[in-house]
Amino acid sequence: MVFSSNLFLFAFLPLCLAGYFLLPKRLRNAFLTLASLVFYAWGEPRMIWVMLLSIAVNYGGGLLLGATSKPSTRRAAMWLSVALNVALLGYFKYANFLVDSLNAVAGTQLQLAKIALPIGISFFTFQGMSYVLDVYMGKADVQRNPLHIMLYIALFPQLIAGPIVRYQEISDQIEQREHSVEAFADGIWRFAIGMGKKVLLANQFAAIADQIFSIPVENNTAAVCWLGAIAYAMQIYFDFCGYSDMAIGLGRMFGFRFNENFNYPYVSRSVTEFWRRWHISLSRWFRDYVYIPMGGNRRGNQYFHQIVVFLLTGLWHGASWSFVLWGVWHGAFLIVEKLIRKRAPKLRLPTVLKWLYTMGVVGLGWILFRTDTPIAAVQYVRRMLGLKAFVDGGYTLAWYLHGREIVLLIVAMLACIPWRKLLPNVATRLESTHAGTVCKGVWALGLLAASILLLLTGTYNPFIYFRF
Repeated sequence: MVFSSNLFLFAFLPLCLAGYFLLPKRLRNAFLTLASLVFYAWGEPRMIWVMLLSIAVNYGGGLLLGATSKPSTRRAAMWLSVALNVALLGYFKYANFLVDSLNAVAGTQLQLAKIALPIGISFFTFQGMSYVLDVYMGKADVQRNPLHIMLYIALFPQLIAGPIVRYQEISDQIEQREHSVEAFADGIWRFAIGMGKKVLLANQFAAIADQIFSIPVENNTAAVCWLGAIAYAMQIYFDFCGYSDMAIGLGRMFGFRFNENFNYPYVSRSVTEFWRRWHISLSRWFRDYVYIPMGGNRRGNQYFHQIVVFLLTGLWHGASWSFVLWGVWHGAFLIVEKLIRKRAPKLRLPTVLKWLYTMGVVGLGWILFRTDTPIAAVQYVRRMLGLKAFVDGGYTLAWYLHGREIVLLIVAMLACIPWRKLLPNVATRLESTHAGTVCKGVWALGLLAASILLLLTGTYNPFIYFRF
């Protein structure tokens, strides 16, 4: 079940909200936990045991850490918990990839039955590990109530596609949280914004990108290949950012405050800045639990640490060499930028050149993300640059770009700009007036109505991060 589905919008969410607010406060956590398990099991009932096992492993890990103050025992309990989490994730997500890679390299013929990937396993595994690691590092107290840990890991707004929430960030909210009309209205507003990004923008760009990438690359003109790359860049941003917005909005409706996961990444002027703005919760997770414990910038080789982190970042996104290379691609440019800042600190370039460079690196990386193999990605880029022969048989740019698509591109580009930050005084004045509040409500209702209408009249509703 995904948020942008009729089942969720017209059945699950209304029933969940009604049940939650009709119950006394002491029963709400139990009800929300049960609803979250139903939400997960609806799409994949056979795999719910994987999430329950993850919950048990991390709850037990916390208890072991709380049972002793001896450093060596605590360290052993922490590593045992991490190992079990990694083993669970590794088996379901990477076993087939490892066997296929070994067969390709060594010429062996090992066989392994195709293992189904549990929905959202990358997200709930990382959340579970963060609880144990925070307890080990003294950043969070041991939670002895299993229901609270179950709710933390299974909470449906952030279960499938994040943001990756730390236990220390919402532990107090699990115990006690405030509800208000203003918070609920703010949640609806944020959910509507996310819904609009997902349905009105991401889904439309997905249709363009899927059509272009499905055609043999030699049958596309260079201009069409550029359009495909731009369409996919817009699709993946509005798809994931929109879903994060919906998750944050749903959290507000139930009294939770989740941290932001995106901050207008397409205005970045360096790859380093891009990763401060893109999938913020994942970047922070790897920084706090991998990069800094390895030594970070203070000890050891910081460039090696950087590559390891982005190698793992690529693998986190998917079990294929394309994702591995995508991670190394970004890690390499981060290292280059560090070296430039260190050796040429006074180097200054025009903002537009820095932005073009960043979008070039990010955009080429997305091609690795979208194509099936690294070789296919290289062939696609060669066609974009006119280095691969063109064989007529596809469609011209005019086939894809009509008035509707042009307007869509303009709206998407405008939506990538942080207007509130650029025009803070205007935004503040508008929000402080009654007319501004009314306009905000009308805009939210309009986005929801348009999104629902599009969902009711169409069946194309892909979600990229659903498979992670």
